[in-house]
Amino acid sequence: MRAVTRAMLEDMPDPSDLHLERHGGRCWVMVGSAVLAEFAESDTVMRNFAVTTVRRAGFAGKRVAEVFGLSAAYVSTLHAAALREGSAALVRNPGPGRPRSLAGGDWGKARAWRAAGASDREIGRRLGVAGTTAGRRLGPRREGPGEPAGPPGRQAAAGCEPLFGEDAGPPPPPPAAAADAGGGEGGGSGTGAAGAAEPPSGGAPGGPGAGGLVPAGGGIAEGRVRSRYAGAMLLHAFAARAGAGEILAAAAGGDRGRARLLAAAAACFGLGAATTEAFKHLAAAEAGPLAGLRVLPDLRTLRPALAAIADAADPLRIQAMFARAMLAADPVTSGVYYIDDHFVPYAGAKPVGKGWNNKRGRAEKGRADTHVTAHDGRAVCFVSGEPSGLSVTLPKALAELKKAVPPGAKIMLGFDRGGAYPAVFAHCRDNGVHWVTYRRAPLAVPAMLPVIAAVTVNGKAGTLAWAEEAVQLKDYGQARQITLFEHGRPALQILTCDEDACPAEILAWLKSRWREENFLKYASENYGIDKICDYAAQITVNTKMQDNPARKQANANVRDAEKNLAAAERALAVLLADPSITPAVKNARLIPAAERKIAAARRELDTAKKARDPLPAKLPANQIDPEARVAVLRAGRRGLQMVLRLLACNAEHWLASSLNAYLRDDDEYRAITRQTVIRGLAGTISFTPAAVTVTLETPGSPRVARALALLIEEINHTPPAMPGDNRPITYRITPSPVI
Repeated sequence: MRAVTRAMLEDMPDPSDLHLERHGGRCWVMVGSAVLAEFAESDTVMRNFAVTTVRRAGFAGKRVAEVFGLSAAYVSTLHAAALREGSAALVRNPGPGRPRSLAGGDWGKARAWRAAGASDREIGRRLGVAGTTAGRRLGPRREGPGEPAGPPGRQAAAGCEPLFGEDAGPPPPPPAAAADAGGGEGGGSGTGAAGAAEPPSGGAPGGPGAGGLVPAGGGIAEGRVRSRYAGAMLLHAFAARAGAGEILAAAAGGDRGRARLLAAAAACFGLGAATTEAFKHLAAAEAGPLAGLRVLPDLRTLRPALAAIADAADPLRIQAMFARAMLAADPVTSGVYYIDDHFVPYAGAKPVGKGWNNKRGRAEKGRADTHVTAHDGRAVCFVSGEPSGLSVTLPKALAELKKAVPPGAKIMLGFDRGGAYPAVFAHCRDNGVHWVTYRRAPLAVPAMLPVIAAVTVNGKAGTLAWAEEAVQLKDYGQARQITLFEHGRPALQILTCDEDACPAEILAWLKSRWREENFLKYASENYGIDKICDYAAQITVNTKMQDNPARKQANANVRDAEKNLAAAERALAVLLADPSITPAVKNARLIPAAERKIAAARRELDTAKKARDPLPAKLPANQIDPEARVAVLRAGRRGLQMVLRLLACNAEHWLASSLNAYLRDDDEYRAITRQTVIRGLAGTISFTPAAVTVTLETPGSPRVARALALLIEEINHTPPAMPGDNRPITYRITPSPVI
């Protein structure tokens, strides 16, 4: 169609003259005197076809929006939907704005249609809304008198276990009650699992005991389910390698149903939902099967459920288990790990401590996360606390890293100038850990001449010029210094305690430290590691060390005394050099007066120094201000969510690296994996009592399709399983259906 349209425009005198003519209830889309499309003014579907036809002909979206009287954003949405899903997307979305509201009588008809066996998709088509909206509003399908069984993907098999085990609490409300309650369309205002209400005493919210929460449609998925998110099922390949099933089961207290709920949350994070609030934008009936659930629970059920799991679990233990299992499955052979601070701003009203936000260049309220990543960019562990420097948080992160690495494995810790302090070097040495970092400015003058060597890094040949020498660091001792030269001048200097490693290898290690920066950037954008997850905080006395105001005032007094002394000495020098004053007058009167003034200034300076010296430079904040308070954000719930986020992030990292072994696209393989495979590949998930089969559609790009087919063949040699489920998952890839 695009080629035909462009061909029509080749002979036009002015191809940019795009305009719309209206007459008698009809519209003509014209370029010059040529008619590209014609439709009735009331026919929004044909108008959408005309919009996408003109866009595909090469006209700018802004110009198309002006001609058709639409917003540029809506034209972009139509165009993207047509490219992604074809003409069916234009029929489903006839016009911009909010979906139309339906009266109670419409939902009454919808219940009658469902009772007659109509699918939610067909009901949505008849009502003019999305099928998922109809499904949420009508509630889960149930077998019983007057309510036939739903389609295979939502049938409740006899004997299937509920989501939270046998103690499942009361059954879900009937469809009518679910519709009156809003069908789960509400969502609350929190940004994470901890935004929900606290569980009542005596058990989890919503029911007795430890398992009183039942999601809408709770139960194991059975039959054949069509899902637009089927590509995310490939994330289970890494989860199985990293032992995620055992880890999530431990977090859920051994309850397989709760483990599935945690797996579902991790899958939603993998799909790009940065918070649990964003889960409501996913199709529940298509996202739930990613973790073996018939439907993803509603937010009003999901939030309290995740909160109850987090409150009963030990997030530090879960994080340590995850890191150990991941490093045991894929060891870091180089032994190199990177560590860096990540400031997360806080916009609430609580008295949270302040730290320096490098992105905005100013001090702000927030917290500091210190992340440790492997040499290849995988997240290993993290610690969180009040904002401070890397020199303060590095020892805590190193302690967590030593718990995660296999016993006896070597560790080379790489960090930037923020941690380049002798105290940090000494701490690493005392713990038997090698370290490497950049030297803080100013650079030392190298004592050795540079050496030029030919090196090959990542298959690319080049030359490096460096000088190597041993230096003495104050408060530490001897270290190895490597100076890198560029264009005949020192460009940077590296300090390390490793005396045996090749200088080119050390330079490559610190160059790879940018993988830590990339991890922090993309994990924040795609997996929500910056989200606060819990607004509840404990207000306590602020005992953080702060600058002593009395010491500051005393320093100001010393500076004033020094200025007075310097002024008196300058006045004496001017007096001695003044030729207009006779020596007799100088010796008899002026010089003794100037000397007395200098002596008084020196006494004043000595007094100011004696008054300053006993004053400490820093004091606890509560000693400076007895009313000083600080808000300590609870880390338990966020810790569990962070484990799920890092699980999704590392699963994408492994999947992308494995796919790139066949794709060979070092520039775009991460974006291709994230957008084309995980978040953009639809398919069918078939559940049987013995196995799970995932049949994926073929990607539009032939090279991506070929690489994915080879990767699936590799994964199928060792079929993974979902957390809380022992059935092996087999993957297939078939051509997309022709529309």
